[in-house]
Amino acid sequence: MELEIIKKMIARGEGDVVEFKKKANHPDKIVREVVAFVNTKGGHLFVGVSDDGTIAGLKHPEDDEFALNKAFEELCKPKIEFEVETVSFEDGKMILHYEFIEGTQKPHYAFLEKSHRYGKAFIRLRDRSIQASPEMRKILKDRENDSNPIPIEESTSELFKFLEKNMQITLSQYCELSGLNKKLASNKLVSLALSGALKIDPREGEDLFLPVQ
Repeated sequence: MELEIIKKMIARGEGDVVEFKKKANHPDKIVREVVAFVNTKGGHLFVGVSDDGTIAGLKHPEDDEFALNKAFEELCKPKIEFEVETVSFEDGKMILHYEFIEGTQKPHYAFLEKSHRYGKAFIRLRDRSIQASPEMRKILKDRENDSNPIPIEESTSELFKFLEKNMQITLSQYCELSGLNKKLASNKLVSLALSGALKIDPREGEDLFLPVQ
């Protein structure tokens, strides 16, 4: 990628498709950002750049690249696709630029250790990476598998009456409204999201489900 384009991306700051890391000495934490990118719509990771966009640079970018590539291979499952380049600035400072494409086998998981059996799925929310809720994981998986959603039942009319007034609902609110237990209520909301009747708005607390306009 051309240097001027990279400068403009960095100048705009972190966002839904851009993340800065000053150093690469904690690859196990960086994989969370990477997984969030591939579970959402892809993104760019700049290593050697401070949170405020200052170009800190890397002394030995080849060593950082080796450590990160190894971490991405071992700690991100399923396998993720990316491209990496070393970027040199006029003052001699060097950084790494990783570009990740959106995954085709969602959800992707980040593992703290290679030996761990279970990982955690993350998604990108503006300039942060948050852990995906069970509902979000189901939606990511079923969208990729192109599975058939459960048919919408007439019992959902009460839900849409609620949404006409409130415009959004959480899983907890739907449990209270419908009288369903958490598992059944979750399945219903996921089914409606997959059918296109609702859309999900991921949050750090509870996800929001909103009617499709």
